[in-house]
Amino acid sequence: MKKLVNNPADVVAEALVGLARAHPGRLRVDHVNRVVQRADAPVRGKVGIVSGGGTGHEPLHSGFVGPGMLDAACPGEVFTSPVPDQMLAATTAVDGGAGVLHVVKNYTGDVMNFDMAAEMAAAESGVPVESVVVDDDVAVQDSLYTAGRRGVGATLFVEKIAGAAAEQGRDLAGVAGIARRVDAGSRSMGMALTSCTVPAKGSPTFDLPDDEIEVGIGIHGEPGRRRVPIAPAGEIAEMLVEPVLSDLDFTGSGGVLVLVNGMGGTPLLELYLMYGEIAALLDKAGVSVARSLVGSYVTSLDMAGCSLTLLRADDELLSLWDAPVSTTALRWGM
Repeated sequence: MKKLVNNPADVVAEALVGLARAHPGRLRVDHVNRVVQRADAPVRGKVGIVSGGGTGHEPLHSGFVGPGMLDAACPGEVFTSPVPDQMLAATTAVDGGAGVLHVVKNYTGDVMNFDMAAEMAAAESGVPVESVVVDDDVAVQDSLYTAGRRGVGATLFVEKIAGAAAEQGRDLAGVAGIARRVDAGSRSMGMALTSCTVPAKGSPTFDLPDDEIEVGIGIHGEPGRRRVPIAPAGEIAEMLVEPVLSDLDFTGSGGVLVLVNGMGGTPLLELYLMYGEIAALLDKAGVSVARSLVGSYVTSLDMAGCSLTLLRADDELLSLWDAPVSTTALRWGM
């Protein structure tokens, strides 16, 4: 293993030290409770939005903390859920009197711990909490980590659009409702060219020969839907587009939001090449692209590969997507 680490056991703590020093005035990091929050939190009268999960998926979630998106993120150890006390600290820290929305990727540990944190917040602090569970991955019905579909790229859409709704002053039920609508209208599919390497393990999570790819992977190195010979990018794009379009009708008049997401080890050159192939396939299928985002946003450490996420859009969702956002990973309109 060749990585920029000191002691693998200290990777998360030391990364948070660096994050705080890199963005003074924009982020505050509670190193005791391991909470990353926007510098001006809590915002009085605004619904707070909290998300989190295991680290290794950066910039998700810490990179999405800021005006127009998350109020706080809870980073767990690498590929490991944060704990309920951590989530409770984040929830009470960002509550501005209007309640808090938890955005939870559908992994068993995250769902269980966020449920416990919500109960603790209500009982100990009287903070009303709503939760939305993101489950957009069409690759498998269940996985090593989940009951039901995994939450992957659509998490970005939910956090951005719910964040904009909260910034507009909508109440907790309204923000939760728009978040659930985004999840219901999103589907994702991913593939890997290589495995990732978890620092504490020091070796690839799974073996993948140079002449094969894994189709339908999650974001923790879990197995995909199938393993097939490496193919030209156009054929790989078909392997991503077909199962997404087969699962939900995206041909509505509002068009779609498209995320072509790198898994952490794929250059932007290849991601834009893939976007061109995917956009052509969507054109052929009669799916209109309303907005697009290309880059590495929901990653799996150093895994090479990419994922596709589509969101069935309408005027309201597009308006919220276009609303100003200012985080370390997403910034426009400000």
